[in-house]
Amino acid sequence: MSLEYGMAALSLEMPLRVPRTEFSASEHWDLVNAVTGLRVNAFSDQGAKQAASRQFMAAWNYDFLWNILIHREVFGETRTKMGHAIYAANGTDFDSEVTQLFDDPEDVFSFDFDERLGRRDRNELTRRFDANYDQLSATYPDMLNMTGIYVTCMSGLIELLGWDTLLTAAGIDGRRFGEFTERYVKWIGQYFLALAESKAPVVMVHDDIAWTSGAFMNPEWYRRYIFPNYRRLFEPLRQAGKKIIFTSDGNYTEFIDDVAQCGVHGFVLEPMTDMAYIAERYGKTHAFIGNADTRILLSGTKEDIYNEVKRCMDIGKKCPGFFMAVGNHIPANTPVESALYYNECYEMLGKR
Repeated sequence: MSLEYGMAALSLEMPLRVPRTEFSASEHWDLVNAVTGLRVNAFSDQGAKQAASRQFMAAWNYDFLWNILIHREVFGETRTKMGHAIYAANGTDFDSEVTQLFDDPEDVFSFDFDERLGRRDRNELTRRFDANYDQLSATYPDMLNMTGIYVTCMSGLIELLGWDTLLTAAGIDGRRFGEFTERYVKWIGQYFLALAESKAPVVMVHDDIAWTSGAFMNPEWYRRYIFPNYRRLFEPLRQAGKKIIFTSDGNYTEFIDDVAQCGVHGFVLEPMTDMAYIAERYGKTHAFIGNADTRILLSGTKEDIYNEVKRCMDIGKKCPGFFMAVGNHIPANTPVESALYYNECYEMLGKR
């Protein structure tokens, strides 16, 4: 692990090794046990799991720890609940609860965020961001740490409305849905102002703006109602000198230029997004994190895994801000042998 390498890459100074991070691998307990020699599982006590994860991340040379603080809990019970399929080891994340915030999609247009969700004490929010950053920095002193916001804009609307209501309301009246979006941005803006006042030099901004196939709404709607609002939200962060890292699931290739123009310093991307495009256009000016295909680790041969790591290195290694990672995640059903071989390939090809 190396905070030095993580910060060097984010500052566009070419480190001697391609830095890396991973998502979910440190909670793939069979893999963690294989790497560390420990015996933990999903039902071990929290302290044992955290210690095992730290040991695993040190062994795998994490330089960057993806982290956010603000998630759907900010909405309390005022949100749609979509349940959750099994993803984590032993199905510990399964949730069968499904509820709907709105019975009539047109009620979205009259939703008052301040009335329903209230305002927050900015100093208290900043204290929470600082506490989150301090805790991670103490736990992982040799990594690039951050705090941040998950429900930036579109992800906030998804959490509030659920997919059915969101797409129906947007289809009924795109302009009024855009006005609803702008009211949300004014409400979530209080969190961005507090984040700007926090001590964290690096912040994560997450917003799922695409599906695997790309945009799920008219791209021009995004350019009218999403990206101008990103610029408003991000401006206090930029004025405060923060490094802004942006994450979206899915394929957001068509919006890379739009996101870049909003003032971010780096991109986190899944394999569907075209990393070669980012490297070509922004490889000297931005960091980027990704984007080996997790499906190849799930079902590919050793040759497939090697070729996938080589693909990523061939694209990113010449760029000073490139971090290696598997996107989207190394889940608990990934064969341990495949994950171990992936790490061998990273260690083999990651030296500059």
